[in-house]
Amino acid sequence: MSSMPSTPGTHSAGAAAGATATVRVALVALPPCSLLGLTAVIDCLRLANECDGRLLYEWQIITCDGRPLRSTSGIEVPAQAALTDAVVCDWLMVVADEFKPFAGQAMFISALIHIARRARRVGGAHHGVWWLALAGLLNGYRASLNWQAQQQFADDFERVIATQHVFEIDRDRFSSAGGLASIDLMLALVAQDHGTELSERIAELLVAGPARHAEERQRIPYVTTPGERHPRLNDALQLMESNIEEPLTTDDIAQLVGLSRRQLERLFRQYLDAMPSKYYLGLRLLKARTQLQRTSKSVLQIGLACGFSSAAHFSNVYRDRFGVTPREERRNYIANQ
Repeated sequence: MSSMPSTPGTHSAGAAAGATATVRVALVALPPCSLLGLTAVIDCLRLANECDGRLLYEWQIITCDGRPLRSTSGIEVPAQAALTDAVVCDWLMVVADEFKPFAGQAMFISALIHIARRARRVGGAHHGVWWLALAGLLNGYRASLNWQAQQQFADDFERVIATQHVFEIDRDRFSSAGGLASIDLMLALVAQDHGTELSERIAELLVAGPARHAEERQRIPYVTTPGERHPRLNDALQLMESNIEEPLTTDDIAQLVGLSRRQLERLFRQYLDAMPSKYYLGLRLLKARTQLQRTSKSVLQIGLACGFSSAAHFSNVYRDRFGVTPREERRNYIANQ
């Protein structure tokens, strides 16, 4: 098809196409798929249209056979088309809550490859990323994986750079860990296309709070065996997040969670591939970055609130992590508004 037909609810009434070309989004849904997995994407696109007053985005929900999708909550979601090589879109996005092989998947993967060749952006949410990897569409790209699938995915797809970030935008590929992370992803994509003012307005309407950055990690209930969490590692992370202004030492944290320093360091290396002090510093710097961009506090106030003893120390550590000083971070952010 040459364009994506408008469907009820695709855009707000009265929205008129302006000079900005409408982005056609093919949202490929595979069972099992939650309503949240779909609405996290669709509501961000819908609100972008409503807030801007133009038809910035239109979308279709596509299933393998064109039949309605039964969501994980039992509610049927109408589909506008079946997945075939003839689908034309600007963005191709695959959404699934689990990876479940099915009869006819070879034809499905072939269709993904053909459509992706014509699309400007290709992405996935949750286990939708798995199907893109099977199609070879993520080789050499970073991809965000839900924590439950990250290790298996990394083992199966060595040519994909699997991360535990909430989402990734790597050139013409994008991915999210699923759930609410898809809202963060869509806000970032809208900001790239139309500026942060529009994305922040959408976040306000969704009561979503400040959007998370791509480099933020998922909050993971660390699992050692099926059904078994590692409570002491969770306790250590909670202590770090609760003590940003006056950071604890690694020895303090180890003692409070009932481990030796060596045991704590071993847990962090095993599950987070970082030493406790480095991970803790990253939490504090991400907190500082959010405050630089979202508040009018001075650099010194933010540095002290995030556990740095002086503005100079804060500036040096911040530049080492992000490549810019705190003042440059704020100036760049304001300039892009």
